[in-house]
Amino acid sequence: MQENRPIDMQALRVFLATAQDCNMSKAAVRLGITQSAVSQSVRMLEDSFGTPLLNRSARPLTLTAAGMALFNRGRVLMEEALTLRGVVIEAAQGIKPSLRVGLVDSFAATCGTAFVRQLLRNTAQLSVRSGLSPNLGEALSRRELDLVISSRSLDLEGMANRTLMTEKFFLIAPKEAPVCRSAADIAALARALPIVRFNQQSHLGEQVDSALRRVGLNPPRRLEVETADTLTSMVAGGLGWAVTTPLCLLQGARSAPAVRQDFVADLNVERKLYLHFRKGEYGSLGRETFDTVCHVLESQTKAELKAINPILCNLIEIHSWSEDA
Repeated sequence: MQENRPIDMQALRVFLATAQDCNMSKAAVRLGITQSAVSQSVRMLEDSFGTPLLNRSARPLTLTAAGMALFNRGRVLMEEALTLRGVVIEAAQGIKPSLRVGLVDSFAATCGTAFVRQLLRNTAQLSVRSGLSPNLGEALSRRELDLVISSRSLDLEGMANRTLMTEKFFLIAPKEAPVCRSAADIAALARALPIVRFNQQSHLGEQVDSALRRVGLNPPRRLEVETADTLTSMVAGGLGWAVTTPLCLLQGARSAPAVRQDFVADLNVERKLYLHFRKGEYGSLGRETFDTVCHVLESQTKAELKAINPILCNLIEIHSWSEDA
């Protein structure tokens, strides 16, 4: 047996036809070849694998354990081979055969539908995963994903990072809470109400904690949540106050009208969203995706933020493409 010899696809096709009915005569008729040619092809595969694939002593023929394994896996391989020509032609026409995309939760929940709708126009098969930025970055480095939109820059060889947008953090509180304009106002609010924090493991949680420490604030850790919509809902219910971003507030849009939004310049913290992709792969896909995201942010996201509070539009900046980023 030659372990490194590739499988003869025509011989595999003949074997699959034979295994389907466990009958060489029927396989020969279906394929338009002689029964002798069918027998020779199956023998060639058996020589290649070094093991019998058919039990010829039984009538009708039966598959050996090795034959069953080849039949099950071979069908998948043959289907892929039969679609290969179409995939190559579609790729030449600008249609991506398959694409695996990772989206940070706040983007997926607010812009994901419009973004995916655009991607589907030029993609035969699309897989979308959402989650925390570190997890998405690891999946991209393991080649489990092709594109990622996250809130962390990735310093990986061969990886492109393009800044999509920057958004400033602001404070949300129950409607009846005092207005906050400074760090001193936040300190007073913290004495009256607990803070609702993002989970410590999230990048958002890290950024909020760092910003509060810089202005001398470290409120007790009483309530932590994992998602932005839960955070906004908790604040709307009067359980506390929080520091969040425009996209995160939009993620909890159902509760947004029930909270007050205060921009506190003393916090001086912002979050960036990045597009990550491997350089030199999928041609112009990186630039096309960048333009698609920016179009969604400009045409849809800004309008939705304006409907909540016009000031929110001033807290986001949509960036331009930079070739040397």
